[in-house]
Amino acid sequence: MSRTEAPPLPEPLRVPVADSHTHLDMQDGTVEEGLARAAAVNVTTVVQVGCDVKGSHWAAETAAAHPSVHASVALHPNEAPRIVHGDPEGTARQGAREPGGKAALDEALAEIDALAALAHVRGVGETGLDFFRTGPEGVAAQEESFRAHIEIAKRHGKALVIHDREAHADVLRVLADAGAPERTVFHCYSGDAEMARICAAAGYFMSFAGNVTFKNAQPLRDALAVAPTELVLVETDAPFLTPAPYRGRPNAPYLIPVTLRAMAEVRNTDEDTLAAAVYDNTARAFDF
Repeated sequence: MSRTEAPPLPEPLRVPVADSHTHLDMQDGTVEEGLARAAAVNVTTVVQVGCDVKGSHWAAETAAAHPSVHASVALHPNEAPRIVHGDPEGTARQGAREPGGKAALDEALAEIDALAALAHVRGVGETGLDFFRTGPEGVAAQEESFRAHIEIAKRHGKALVIHDREAHADVLRVLADAGAPERTVFHCYSGDAEMARICAAAGYFMSFAGNVTFKNAQPLRDALAVAPTELVLVETDAPFLTPAPYRGRPNAPYLIPVTLRAMAEVRNTDEDTLAAAVYDNTARAFDF
């Protein structure tokens, strides 16, 4: 079996569900093909997430063209330091870049702000902090960008979509300090059960991805077990984080049933009940 070969279509869900976080622009095939495969297994709605200015424009345009797609727009936490300090190695899709300083960051944030005003843009994110890929020199730019996104989300009444990688305490600190928007989603939730209780107390949504099925992910499953039903979402983060037994192969929204069934098992509930709750929660989180 080739590592690049797409996994087979799973058994369809009986109850429609939404993929709360995907990157259709990074997946093989056309948007129409991806949405058709998802619909075939009853994944009827997706949130397409932008990670830079160009990707956010693409997300907004794709949502405008497809009723089953909602957009979220942002500068990814790793994008902010690249804009400010440059990216000589060209680690992102844009290739090598010169340092742009604060002025370039402000200009990029102004574009995100304008996109966030559009009706079919339902979220601002993925934003947040990532101490895995960005070193100490990039932290200030990340936090400035994060705070700006929080303000944009609140001003436009949109959901805030959080990327939190190895930065739990700081993400929670900034949210508490700046004041979180009414609807805040921890995308690809990566905390433990204790953090899940903190998020639950604050009313933050927790979106679980395919990594909840990984052998070494017991802390994630413990968090899922204690998260209140009304705050649980499911996502692919496709083409990344493909659930077991397909780990390492390309992910796509049609694989949501694999993750959802694993989640139902962890929560000791039936898949129909969980799918219905997750769909309602996603609609509430993103106001669609």
